[in-house]
Amino acid sequence: MKNLSRRRFLKASGAAATAGAALIGSGLANAQERAAPGATTLPYPREAITRAGALEDNVPVPFNYPDAESFCQIIKTGHPVPGGIGPDGDIVAFSTQCTHNGCPLSYDKEARTFKCGCHFSIFDPEMAGQMVDGQSTENLPRILLEHDTADDSLYAVAVEGLIYGRQCNLL
Repeated sequence: MKNLSRRRFLKASGAAATAGAALIGSGLANAQERAAPGATTLPYPREAITRAGALEDNVPVPFNYPDAESFCQIIKTGHPVPGGIGPDGDIVAFSTQCTHNGCPLSYDKEARTFKCGCHFSIFDPEMAGQMVDGQSTENLPRILLEHDTADDSLYAVAVEGLIYGRQCNLL
C-alpha cells in the first residue's frame, strides 16, 4: 500500500467535505421549498378540532396535533384565560405529554390542572400551561387555535413550544 502524503490527504478530505456539504445543501433546499421564502418556522397544518358550542366547561376533549403521534386536549375553562379564544376567550389547548419525561398527563377536574402520574409534575391550563409543581422545568406546549365565527369551528394552527422528545414539532 502506498504512503499517503499530507498534501494528498488534505485534497481528498477537502473533496469529501465539499461533496458532503453539497448533499446537505440539497436537502435543505428541498425543505425550504415547502416553507415560504424567508420563513423562520415551518408551516403547520390547519386542522379542524370541534365546534366551540360543543365544548362543556371543564371537560377536556382529546385530539392529535400536529400529527397522529402527538396527543393533545382542548378545554373550555368557563372564564377568560391567557391565550384563550372563542366567544368568551376561555378555550385553550395543550400537548398532553409531560415536558419532564414525556409521560401522559391526565386532567384533574377538581384541581383544574394537568397532572403527570410518573413524576408528579402539575401544569395549569388556566395560566398558559405553566408548570406549577414537580420535576418538570418547562411549561406545556400550547396548541395555537383559531375560531371561525361563521360556523363556530375551532382549528389547531400551530404549536408554541417544543413537544417532548422532538427536535422539531413537524415530522
